[in-house]
Amino acid sequence: MAGSARSYDDTYAAWRRDPAGWWAEAAKGITWDAPPEAAFDGALGVYGRWFPGGRLNTCFNAVDRHVAAGRGTQAAIIWDSPMTGRIETTTYAELQQRVAKIAGALAARGVGKGDRVVIYMPMVPEAAMAMLACARLGAVHSVVFGGFAAAELAARIADAKPKAIVSASCGLEPGRVVKYKPLLDAAIGLSPHKPSSMLILQREAAPCELTPGRDEDLLAAEAAATPHACVPVESTDPLYILYTSGTTGAPKGILRDNGGHAVALHNSMSMVYGVGPGDVFWAASDVGWVVGHSYIVYAPLLAGCTTVLFEGKPVGTPDAGTFWRVCEQHRVKVLFTAPTAIRAIKKEDPDGAFLKRYDLSRMEALYLAGERCDPDTITWSERLLAKPVVDHWWQTETGWTITGNFRGLGLFPTRAGSGGKPAPGYDVVVLDEAHQEVPRGQIGSLAVRLPLPPSCLPTLFNADDRFREAYLSAFPGYYSTADAGMVDEDGYVWVMSRTDDIINVAGHRLSTGAMEEVLASHPDVAECAVVGVRDTLKGQVPLGLVVLKSGVAKGEAAISKELIAMVRDQIGPVAAFKDARVVARLPKTRSGKILRATLRKIADGDDYVVPPTIDDPAILDEVGDVLKAAMR
Repeated sequence: MAGSARSYDDTYAAWRRDPAGWWAEAAKGITWDAPPEAAFDGALGVYGRWFPGGRLNTCFNAVDRHVAAGRGTQAAIIWDSPMTGRIETTTYAELQQRVAKIAGALAARGVGKGDRVVIYMPMVPEAAMAMLACARLGAVHSVVFGGFAAAELAARIADAKPKAIVSASCGLEPGRVVKYKPLLDAAIGLSPHKPSSMLILQREAAPCELTPGRDEDLLAAEAAATPHACVPVESTDPLYILYTSGTTGAPKGILRDNGGHAVALHNSMSMVYGVGPGDVFWAASDVGWVVGHSYIVYAPLLAGCTTVLFEGKPVGTPDAGTFWRVCEQHRVKVLFTAPTAIRAIKKEDPDGAFLKRYDLSRMEALYLAGERCDPDTITWSERLLAKPVVDHWWQTETGWTITGNFRGLGLFPTRAGSGGKPAPGYDVVVLDEAHQEVPRGQIGSLAVRLPLPPSCLPTLFNADDRFREAYLSAFPGYYSTADAGMVDEDGYVWVMSRTDDIINVAGHRLSTGAMEEVLASHPDVAECAVVGVRDTLKGQVPLGLVVLKSGVAKGEAAISKELIAMVRDQIGPVAAFKDARVVARLPKTRSGKILRATLRKIADGDDYVVPPTIDDPAILDEVGDVLKAAMR
């Protein structure tokens, strides 16, 4: 943890007084081949660069230095796969050996410093090892969520221009096997760029045929390889590209550098989550998303923790107690997951019967992020777990928390519905359309005063101008988060919705997030979404979609009436909330975000594109029929 301050207020104030000095102190937690010349240089890059002149290797910091410190026998990765029925533990020494050989296999196929490698993998240990192997070489990895459609994969291959691809023959989902090789072949066929080699992990569920002259078995290549040493790189050299989902145009490649990323993520493990060497940390996400990059692979290993890599679902593999079984079995200290995962568990097990079967005495906290968490889910979790539950806010672009609560600084009181207070490094403000700060307690656009802290994107891959337009042009001097919210009198930040989910009802700007908060507090509601739809009289009106908890016998009309009354009572008649529909499921991305913008387009009768990140397109059709019926 940077600095010697003992509390959040003292630590944040210390950062405000001397940002460069604060981060220079944090940088001492990283092993450098050459120390940085400065903590920050505002003349470099688009808005400045962190730790210029420093040289390091991220893989060395995440793996080799722990072995050198005598902790090689400690578990580095626990792979828990309900999909295969297997649990495997990899120690730091074993991880070092395998990563060095996979790096050697890539190097033998021409991959070197600065080259890109696309990784298209399921949740298996080799996915993390391939990422670390790229970092070991100074190569730049771009992980694409396993099972992504061929056209989307092709767009990423065309943009990143990888020298090699590391993949697997298949991924496993409840009730189905997703064969990757046909998707890979189709994507390479569509892309104008053709990678020269491809290493494939053959899985028992569905081995694939290898294309002669290009494809090779990953494990065979690893076995035959000469271990490769860590290659020092500049702090400002890229570590990875992570493409954000988009429905039109070229994909947007979030760039992450080596030095700032390592410093901020290493520091975050102690400061934010209160864990350190030897502790077991579980981020229940996927390596294809930013949470998987930051908190399955890099941050826990940089801090010398044991990280859990889970191939399964919160419900159905086999039941709603799976998360709690993993926490008990592997002695998880802190669990980090998405609100949608907890809501899925709450829907299937509203009284916590499964949870009560497990000993969670070693678990100390639950952290939630990915989308705003409704207060009811927070209070439900707190009541059943009897442990701190922290909703914290961050983005793919930032790579770590913007706001939250900080176990390493002594937790301050949480407020259900708030994302907590800003992390040291972030000066969060709320701006109006005239670019002026609004008074405390008023809703506006959430922005961060430049410069952004270490680990935040310095730019987009090969697209400085697009970076400026997308993030810096709306509010000059600030990074625009594209989220709407407020800061209350005590400094707590409330993220209410994306800025395009603020609706205008008869001239009143209202947050759909505030209405969702009311709906989610109904005892029969498991999860919900509110979308603003066009109205000839009022401009827009809200429409509620709710998923009920298991076992609810009450009719839809009765529940809808109760929900309308609740919104009228807690927000007021100004909301014009007059319709709530029950649906079996809500359409989401694979990372758990509800597709509100797509739902709004369907309700308005506008053209829309099915997002490439959608988890199950059939759900969108089901809910779309409900929306169309409501609009008649």
